[in-house]
Amino acid sequence: MKHKIFISYHHENDFNYRKKYEKLFSEKFDILDSLSVKPGEIKDVSTEEFRRQIREKHLKESTVTVVLIGEDTWRRHHVDYEIYNSLKQTQSNLRSGVLGIILPSYTTYSQNLYDEKTIPKRLAQNISNGYLDIKFWHGNPEINQQWILKAFQKRKKITPNNSMPLMKRNWKGDKWQ
Repeated sequence: MKHKIFISYHHENDFNYRKKYEKLFSEKFDILDSLSVKPGEIKDVSTEEFRRQIREKHLKESTVTVVLIGEDTWRRHHVDYEIYNSLKQTQSNLRSGVLGIILPSYTTYSQNLYDEKTIPKRLAQNISNGYLDIKFWHGNPEINQQWILKAFQKRKKITPNNSMPLMKRNWKGDKWQ
């Protein structure tokens, strides 16, 4: 089954991983229809207009949101907004499955460890309730396909926690509070 995937990531730091992730599937399977925002696609607009375009042109059609987690992804208020809208269900927007993938650029990737307070907070809140999983980058498309399918199936079985207010600005410091 081909899924419409929205890839959320830190645009400045992790763009190359987004390209690698899309290529991973294009060479082996025809299972990923990327709805990600391309660099320069949305420019010179207000924050509200930026968010409207993300919501209406990209997230509305997605079935699974994959959050690529690098060292600074947790800080980004745009990433939080994308996760928030992926978890939200309205009449015009179905909830997406969500999957977090720790990138090799993350400090403790090689040890298969992550600090809950240095991944996006909204993701951390939904690990314990079973809505989503955090995985470590894997170049095998079959394994990634299984992860996506599992995230897709969970979206109708488990109610996510989306109660945290939206971030208004990027986090500062070493960890979220």
